[in-house]
Amino acid sequence: MDPSLAVAALRTGPKQLRADLGFLGLLFESLVMRDLRVYAQANDCRISYFRDNASLEVDAVIERADGEWMAAEIKLGGEKLINHAVNSLLRLRSRVDTNRMGEPSALVVITATGYGFKHQDGVQVVPIATLGP
Repeated sequence: MDPSLAVAALRTGPKQLRADLGFLGLLFESLVMRDLRVYAQANDCRISYFRDNASLEVDAVIERADGEWMAAEIKLGGEKLINHAVNSLLRLRSRVDTNRMGEPSALVVITATGYGFKHQDGVQVVPIATLGP
């Protein structure tokens, strides 16, 4: 579903959204997940959410039909949030049984704005505008 419907239903505008970055972050996450689902469907991929018993959460694990997989965290931006997302992705990679699942083809933090770059730990940081099928 398009998260702009929630914004319209709540009669919220830019001023209110900037005042509540937590809510804006949830809307952004919904927007990115909607886009990822469209791209996944077009490429015969499956998307799931990951959470383990130690409260490690990852927003999206995308798996192709051949078993190749990647993981993505979604953050509005900012160094602190990006670093938190990178750490979550690295923890996920360290917990996966790579003999069974293989290495991830990519670990990605999707942000709202800015430039794409490779984090020092190898995690890709990409703005939503660069996504595509």
